[in-house]
Amino acid sequence: MPGDRPTLPPVRLTSEAELARDALAAPLLARAVRLARWAGPGTRVGAGGELVDEQLPAAAEVLGLGDTADGLSEGDGEAYASEAWRVAVDTGLVAVEDPDEEAHGRSDEEDATGRVAEGEQLALVTSGGPRDILSLWLDALDVVFADATAPVLDDLAAVIGEDGEIDFESLDWDPEEEAEFLEGVLGNLYLLTVAESGGVAEGPVPLPVLAASMIVPDDMGEPTDDVLEQVSEAMMRLDDQFRLLEPIGLVSYVPVDEALMTEDGEEPAAGGPEGGDRSLSADEEDISRYGMVRLTPLGLYGIRARMLEAGVDAPAVGDLADKDAHALLDGVAGFPELSARAETEQWLARRAPADAARDLLAAARGTDPGAPLRRLHCQQALSLVGAEAEPAVREVLDDAELGGLARVWLAELGAADVPPPPESMIFWLAIDTIAAQLDAEGEPDELQDLVEGLVGQHSGFFEAAWRVDHPATAEVLEAMGRLHRDRTASKDARKAAFKARSRAGR
Repeated sequence: MPGDRPTLPPVRLTSEAELARDALAAPLLARAVRLARWAGPGTRVGAGGELVDEQLPAAAEVLGLGDTADGLSEGDGEAYASEAWRVAVDTGLVAVEDPDEEAHGRSDEEDATGRVAEGEQLALVTSGGPRDILSLWLDALDVVFADATAPVLDDLAAVIGEDGEIDFESLDWDPEEEAEFLEGVLGNLYLLTVAESGGVAEGPVPLPVLAASMIVPDDMGEPTDDVLEQVSEAMMRLDDQFRLLEPIGLVSYVPVDEALMTEDGEEPAAGGPEGGDRSLSADEEDISRYGMVRLTPLGLYGIRARMLEAGVDAPAVGDLADKDAHALLDGVAGFPELSARAETEQWLARRAPADAARDLLAAARGTDPGAPLRRLHCQQALSLVGAEAEPAVREVLDDAELGGLARVWLAELGAADVPPPPESMIFWLAIDTIAAQLDAEGEPDELQDLVEGLVGQHSGFFEAAWRVDHPATAEVLEAMGRLHRDRTASKDARKAAFKARSRAGR
């Protein structure tokens, strides 16, 4: 297979306008915007830009999260307000003047505070385009991601040094390792989403599955107790992290059921509340109680953006719409069927049918290793054009590489006056088709049926096939020898492959 194929399946993103609306509707960003509009010169902040404690009740009230808000425990509203304020400051929705630069002439209390003004980014909320909004949201995601990978300080007093600062060296915490782990988890969630749903966000993934994907080695049979304990610990850390990531709109999350916790606060066993069966079977235990997470459409966009920034090849449907036909046919070669069709439909939508058909046929020519698969995808693309492609297809009926493809396509269209192919073209097309299928899918059961069907329809198939002037003849015949279940036919295929190699001087 060509070496430049994408390593990730393509994702199908919703439009930038829809994503921007989702971004502005994300609870955390919406709160940050409201606080940015509320803030002014009289808003008091600390040396780090945070709201001083006296300002938090008012900020919570602005957000509708005051003491009388339903469903909130004492202090929750102020915590949410503090979090939203930090996002507003770090994304530039609010500008905080460095207190050290303006400390002269103020009282001691004023020396500890800065001044607040409207940030440059705030205007983008109403006047910016979708990309401006999404850029702002990505900045907010960075803030939340940093919070999610920060150390958990259960006993704050124990890590406060003599100078009053947190002694991070005393913590069992590696910031790079923590960030890398969460990036890996989100990458696995992204891959599970696009691989299993044709590139769109669908069903949720159980938290134990996600944690195990990072902990349990691929070649491990029955996980050891140590590995299971690591999975359990990862689940609980991820539970905290997804609770933080949900308000920014990255994920939809059903948290771990608190009833699974033991009375003494220990983590739940990886296989169930009692720690017995560790299989996490949905038949024996409601897996959703262990947490369920799903990337939102905005989350797919966000994780892909982070991957691209890190240099990961993360294609999206529509990336090839402005490319030429050769780039399209080569590009969709590595796509799942639904994604390939969606990409091709977008490409065709921007071109006149007849012009598109001619461009596709021209791009399908070639003797390079990727050419058979290009011809297969060309034929599939032409089926989306329909009858308007017929004149262009008839133009290549006498072409050695495209004539067989053209006849098959015209027959499937139900066109009249399709000339019968010469025998040499039949065998060339058979080799080309099998070469394309081998490139696309390896050696699936469907290909085995195709091979046996071709051999059964043509007596002396292999005696004619080894003479076919196609770059992949020998490789195809060897594959047919592996695939055919009849011993005699398999042996004939291998002999034919040897003859083909000798004929080609290889």
